[in-house]
Amino acid sequence: MPITVSDRPNVLLICTDHWSDLFTRPGGHPAVMTPTLDQLARSGVRFSRAYSACPSCIPARKTLMTGMKARTHGDRVYRDGVPLPDDVPTLPQLFGEAGYQTFAVGKLHVYPQRDRIGFHEVVLEEQGRHQHRDIPDGVADDWELYLQEQGHAGEEYASGMCHNDWLARTWHLPERHHPVNWAAREMCKAIRRRDPRKPGFWYLSFSAPHPPLTPLRAYMDLYRDVEIDMPVVGNWARDFEALPHYLKSRAYPSALHGATEGEVRLARQAFYATLTHLDHQIRMVLGTLREAGLMDNTIIVFTSDHGHMVGEHGMWCMTPFYEASAKIPLIIVPPKGSDRMGVAVEDDRFAEFGDIMPTLLDLADIPIPDHVDQLSLVGDKRRDYIHGEHGEGALAQRMIRRGRFKMIYYPPGNILQLFDIEADPRETCDLAGDPTYADELESLKELVIENLLDTDFQWLKDGELVGLPDIPFKPPSTRHFMGQRGFRFV
Repeated sequence: MPITVSDRPNVLLICTDHWSDLFTRPGGHPAVMTPTLDQLARSGVRFSRAYSACPSCIPARKTLMTGMKARTHGDRVYRDGVPLPDDVPTLPQLFGEAGYQTFAVGKLHVYPQRDRIGFHEVVLEEQGRHQHRDIPDGVADDWELYLQEQGHAGEEYASGMCHNDWLARTWHLPERHHPVNWAAREMCKAIRRRDPRKPGFWYLSFSAPHPPLTPLRAYMDLYRDVEIDMPVVGNWARDFEALPHYLKSRAYPSALHGATEGEVRLARQAFYATLTHLDHQIRMVLGTLREAGLMDNTIIVFTSDHGHMVGEHGMWCMTPFYEASAKIPLIIVPPKGSDRMGVAVEDDRFAEFGDIMPTLLDLADIPIPDHVDQLSLVGDKRRDYIHGEHGEGALAQRMIRRGRFKMIYYPPGNILQLFDIEADPRETCDLAGDPTYADELESLKELVIENLLDTDFQWLKDGELVGLPDIPFKPPSTRHFMGQRGFRFV
C-alpha cells in the first residue's frame, strides 16, 4: 500500500543565544556576513522591532516554551534550578498532542537538565553546565558523550576560553567536533529519521554565539581583511563611576573590562566569525529539508533568546535593555503559497520573543491555550508598547519601548534614561535631561508605574517613582573567572 504523507506544515524553529538583530546583514550591520539570514528574510517576514522582554537565557526560554511573560511564569530574575511551571502545556507538548513528532537538538537550559519539556526526543548540548548533577549515572550532555566516543573525553573546554567572557582563540579540535557543526548535523539526522506519515516539529537550539568564543580558523580568516567596527560609547557611558549601579556590577567582572583596543577588536572579530559559521551551518539544515522534499511545506523561524552588548558602551554582558542586548532577530518564513504571512515583508510591529509560541500554533491551526499571554503575529494585531523587566530590588531594571522612544529605569538612585531609537539606534545620547522631551519621559514613567509588580511598589511614594537609595559600588571578586571550565576527566 502507498504511504500516506502528511500535508500538514512542518516547523523548523532555529534559536541562537546572545545574537542581537543589530549584528545581522538584514539588521544593517556593515561587516557581519549572514547571507542565509538575508535570504530567509527575503523569503518571509522580518520583524524589525522584535525584543526579548526579559533578556537572559532562563526567563526568555521559559517564555518561549510557555507563551507566558516572565512575570506570569514566575522568573524575571534568572533562577537556576527551578523547573518550568507544571500546570501549563509547553510548545512541544501542544505540537505533540496535535500529532507532530517533536525533536530538539542543542540547548534547553531547563531544570532538571534532562527534562524533555514535552519533546519526544532531545539531543542535548548544554555547554558543560554540570552544576545541578541531577543525573544518577553522570552529568555529561550528548555532545560531551559524542566527544568521548571520538577520543576527546574531557577536552571540550581545553581551549581555556570562558563560558561567560569574551576571551577568544580558534577552535582546538577537528572542525567536525565543533558544537555548531555537531548540532547542525544532529538536526539533519533527525529530519532524515522522521516518520513521513507525521509532520515534524524540529527545534534547533544553538548554544553559540554564547561564549566560549572559539570560532573555526576558516571563519576568522574570512574577516582578516574586513574592517571590524569598534563598539560605540554613549555620552552617558564614558564615566564608569557615573553609571547606574546595575551596569557597574555587570561590566566590572569581565576580563575585557578596561581591555586594549586590540583585545576588543579580536573579540568582535571572533564573534562575527561565529555568526557567519552559524549562518553557513543553518544552510546545511535547510539543504537537508530541500533534498528531503520538505522545504515548501515547512514553517521556518530564526531568532535568538536575547542579544549581548559585545563591548557596546563598555559592557560585555547580556540583560541590559540597550538594543545590542534586548533587540533580537525574528524571521518567519511561511509554507509556500500560504496567504497568512507575506514574502519579502518587513513588519515594524513591536514583537516579543514570547510571540513565537502563539504564532506557530496559529500557523499550524492548533488552538492557543488560555494561559498564553503573548501575541500571535498572524494577522494585523499590534501592541502599543513593550514593557521589559529584569531583576528585582537593587538589581532591577525596567524598559518601555514605545513609538520612536525607549526609556530605561534603574531604581537605585532613581535613574531614568531616554533614547530616540529612530534617530539614535545605538543609544549614544541620553535625552532624559533635555526639557524638550519632558512630556514624553513623564508619559513613559507612567507606563512603568502601571506595570509595577510585587516588590516593585517600594519604588513608589505618593504615586511618584522615587526608586531606592543609590548604592556605593564595591568591586566584586572575580576569583571564579566568570564560570571558567577546566579539564573534565570523564
